[in-house]
Amino acid sequence: MSGCPARYDEALGYWVVDNPTEARKVMLDPATFRPDDAVLAHTPLSVKALRVLSAVGFALPPTLANNAGESHRPIRAAVARFFSPARVAAVEPLARELTAARVAAATAALAEGEQVDLVQAIAAEPPALVVLDMLGLADVDVPALKAWSLDSLELFWGWPDEDRQLELAHSAAEFYGWLRKRVVQATEDDLFGVLVGLGLTDEEVCAVAYFLLIAGQETTTQLISTAFHRSIGGPVTDVEDVLREASSVPTWRRVTSRPAVIGDVEVPAGAPVLLGLTGHGGPADLAFGVGIHRCLGAGLARLEARVALECAADLLATVRLVEEPPMIELLSFRAPKRLLVGLQPG
Repeated sequence: MSGCPARYDEALGYWVVDNPTEARKVMLDPATFRPDDAVLAHTPLSVKALRVLSAVGFALPPTLANNAGESHRPIRAAVARFFSPARVAAVEPLARELTAARVAAATAALAEGEQVDLVQAIAAEPPALVVLDMLGLADVDVPALKAWSLDSLELFWGWPDEDRQLELAHSAAEFYGWLRKRVVQATEDDLFGVLVGLGLTDEEVCAVAYFLLIAGQETTTQLISTAFHRSIGGPVTDVEDVLREASSVPTWRRVTSRPAVIGDVEVPAGAPVLLGLTGHGGPADLAFGVGIHRCLGAGLARLEARVALECAADLLATVRLVEEPPMIELLSFRAPKRLLVGLQPG
């Protein structure tokens, strides 16, 4: 466990809190440590990127992760109903069917002497298909959603230069434009219809859906990818160990509303704070946060990762890495980008 309660990192520009006990205290005090910066771009957006986003009315008003106001509770309650324990349990057969089919296809390809990327072949699509089913959303281009998700994570949590920012902004604008069309097409029982029924503006509905459709599936894909990486060659790792040691969401952000003390360290008002959620000796559950902004999909992510490991156990025991995996390395997201494997010799 980290002994230093808080330290200022000049390179990152954040007060870093790696001590799990102190990180938990910060998350349980949203009045002092506000979530206002939770979805702001880590690398300030260029004028050209902002123009691209502005052209489609892109806006992220306070809704869920970045909301410390009174509207947070009813929005969270409405979304939470989609992820109730009963609904999560009920979706396990679908998750198992989708994953097992992809494991079977990957196993057949490996038997033919092919190399297989376990991320794209198995981990990528099932979490998206499952969460779309839970949210009542049909006719979604899943490969497009996956591409939009990765681009948006890089735009908001990465270090893109201006040229790359512009590419990512076009992708984010395309995603946002699609969300606006889905608001118009909303049905009474799907995610968009429920949010419209709360009386939210179109911008608020799109803001909820924008990050929910990313966090609800891409972070789970990344969790599964990390678990696969740790299990190649066997034995299969435990999901809780992955969450404790190498979760796909290793950090999260807060900003101080007033001067504060973290442990025995004084932090000024308006200070950006980066919380270490995993890999510092804390409990597995800390990977999903605590308090009023705890991840709504924690139970679903655990289930999908467990199912993926169960379905792929035999395959993982018989393969070897062909290359050192390239990594997704962002401020708050980390996972293998690709896991290219072949059968073990003999």
